[in-house]
Amino acid sequence: MSNQSKRDRQRENREARRQYIEALERRRRTFKTIRNLAIVAVPVIAIGAFISLSGDKEVNKDVNKEQKAALAAGCRYVKKAPPTKDDTFEQADLTLDPTKTYDAVVETSCGSFTIRLADDEAPVSANSFAFLADQGFYDNLTFHRISKGFVIQGGDPTGDGTGGPGYTIPDEPPTNGYQQGTVAMANAGPGTTGSQFFVVTTEDGAANLGGPPFLYSILGQVTEGFESVKNIEKLATPTEKPKAIIVIDKITINEVLA
Repeated sequence: MSNQSKRDRQRENREARRQYIEALERRRRTFKTIRNLAIVAVPVIAIGAFISLSGDKEVNKDVNKEQKAALAAGCRYVKKAPPTKDDTFEQADLTLDPTKTYDAVVETSCGSFTIRLADDEAPVSANSFAFLADQGFYDNLTFHRISKGFVIQGGDPTGDGTGGPGYTIPDEPPTNGYQQGTVAMANAGPGTTGSQFFVVTTEDGAANLGGPPFLYSILGQVTEGFESVKNIEKLATPTEKPKAIIVIDKITINEVLA
């Protein structure tokens, strides 16, 4: 082999070795970068998972608290509040025969109770209530306010105490006041009665409504299922917002047969 060929071969070997060392160095740097990213990523993932799990635990804690409260009160647990309604009417159509007597059966997630409608004493209020019930207006609304020892209140399509059916009716207050089990129409002042109603849960609560003059239109009296009313009352809080969601499943108007 000539000296020139030998020198060419040595130069090629040196170049091959240089390329090999550079390749090793590139792999080493790549591995180090990946390792460093992994060191950072693992705690971030862990923190994210912890936050997620912590959030889920808080949500589950609230859900379990509401569920336990509902079941302890003898109610069906309702996981999610029903959507608000925007159904409105210009007025209530004539629904009740003034010569007949009617009951309203109120089915709720805490049981059912029956209201004997005071259609003789408050014909407009009773007819409006029956009309809205027949239209399905009350279906899937809530009892949004519970005041222990006072009243349970529902029938608001917005679920916060501000809604109504789109019309108002004249006031029809009782002549002899209220008592435990009385059902009356809520209002925000004279001439503002709409769809919201309340049930008086105690005699002290009835006395707290004041009068005379009496301010709230009479609707009727609970004649059956008052234990369901008391179940609802068990979910009272100091803020009057229920401990759990209480849904009105349906209100059915039945003629009372002689």
